Amino acid sequence: MIDLGRYSRQILFSGIGEVGQFKLLQGKVAIVGVGALGTVCANHLVRSGVGYIRLIDRDVVDLSNLQRQSLFNEEDVSDNLPKAVAAQKRLNSINSKVTIDAVISDLNLDNAEELLAGVDVIIDGTDNFMTRYLINDVAVKYRIPWVHGAAVSSRGMFAVIKPGITPCYRCLFPQVPAGRGETCDTIGVLSPITDIIGSFQAMEAIKLLVGATTNTNLEQIDIWDTTFFSMDTSEGKNPHCPTCVNRQFDFLDRLSSVQETYSSLCGRETVQIYFREKRERDLHKLGEQLKQNGQVTGNQFLLRFSPDDETSIVVFKDGRVLVHGTNDIVKAKSLYSKYIGN
Repeated sequence: MIDLGRYSRQILFSGIGEVGQFKLLQGKVAIVGVGALGTVCANHLVRSGVGYIRLIDRDVVDLSNLQRQSLFNEEDVSDNLPKAVAAQKRLNSINSKVTIDAVISDLNLDNAEELLAGVDVIIDGTDNFMTRYLINDVAVKYRIPWVHGAAVSSRGMFAVIKPGITPCYRCLFPQVPAGRGETCDTIGVLSPITDIIGSFQAMEAIKLLVGATTNTNLEQIDIWDTTFFSMDTSEGKNPHCPTCVNRQFDFLDRLSSVQETYSSLCGRETVQIYFREKRERDLHKLGEQLKQNGQVTGNQFLLRFSPDDETSIVVFKDGRVLVHGTNDIVKAKSLYSKYIGN
């Protein structure tokens, strides 16, 4: 028997009511990335009574996460808990009636369809472009709405993508950026912006679940300068979009030219990352951005970045990357995303 009393204040809101609340209780949401945005979204959705939430994350809780990742504490750090598990533990204590499925995994082309197909809404809590394009491929293929979000420094953005109705992510961002090096680990991030963007994402997900009208804009916010910018995307559908028009799912296709390829180099404690589609890096610019995070050396052909004594990341002009210090592809992918971005 469901006690609706705990949801009484949102049931009083006319946009939800009892009918909407029952839709939430039956809803299924996948959150990809349980970091700053993902923890905010998960917290709101669990408290709102969304019936099933799948948390997908490859990482463990680190002390530097506590500044902005609201479901974690120092005990999670000392216990070296995976983020999905630590979040599940906290969320179960908030609302034991919600099913929390913790998946400790990197979302990739091998598991994306299995993990995302079958939910009602996907939420983007990731920190890299390639995963967003992968989410977009699955969302378009299975006609699942999703909520994009991003935050770095004092800036953030979000948008609702409804396959067949709105432009898809690839309509809005046709090409994978070659890399600007702007990640939370290289230029920082303020916790209020992740709270704000994550809350907007959660609100749009709730609207999707109850069948309400969602935001049609790509919203951008800078909380340091207190600026807001809305870009109307309703007419932004690309009539030649490879994904939503031609149903060409390049990020689910292992042979596609846009794929990143990861391979462990036998006996070398090194993982190589390369791109079938060549991309030229500005090594000088990247080096300047990385200096505050570790030692940077290099020449006209390559840049070597060492964030600690055990790890070094070598970036070549054509975009190829060597991560020295590990044979673990998931760890190498995480380090690459953390410091280099894509």
